[in-house]
Amino acid sequence: MIRMTCTGAMAMAAASVLALAACSPKTETTTTTTTTTTSVIAESAATSITSAEASVIESAATLDSFTGKWTGPEGTSLTVTPNGPDYKVIVVNLDGPREFAGTGIDDGIRFTRDGQTFTLRKGNGDDTGMKWLAGKKDCIVVTTGEGYCHD
Repeated sequence: MIRMTCTGAMAMAAASVLALAACSPKTETTTTTTTTTTSVIAESAATSITSAEASVIESAATLDSFTGKWTGPEGTSLTVTPNGPDYKVIVVNLDGPREFAGTGIDDGIRFTRDGQTFTLRKGNGDDTGMKWLAGKKDCIVVTTGEGYCHD
């Protein structure tokens, strides 16, 4: 018969628990921590643009809507095409086609014809002052009495 003391029984119990723990599958708990460091100052500096640059970008996008061929009454037309940073403006009237250098400005495209400066601006048929274009919606106005439309 085996006689155990209280201390021996506890030691044996502890050894059993350790043996059991060593044989049991181990369950691990892992904690993943993701740290993202963003430098707000560097990011805003890299992605921000000045208001002047934003104005140029917005102006260029707006001026892109001027490009293409616009028709007027009796076979007249106006064609605007990008030409580097500027624009080429071709006006076809009863005298034939004439080409002018245009410069983009805030409210349109400026060009000089026969010593007089004009600014192409967006408008509608009524803005042209021409009865042939009345009611049209997408137009370019050169001056009252001269305009061209897409529709």
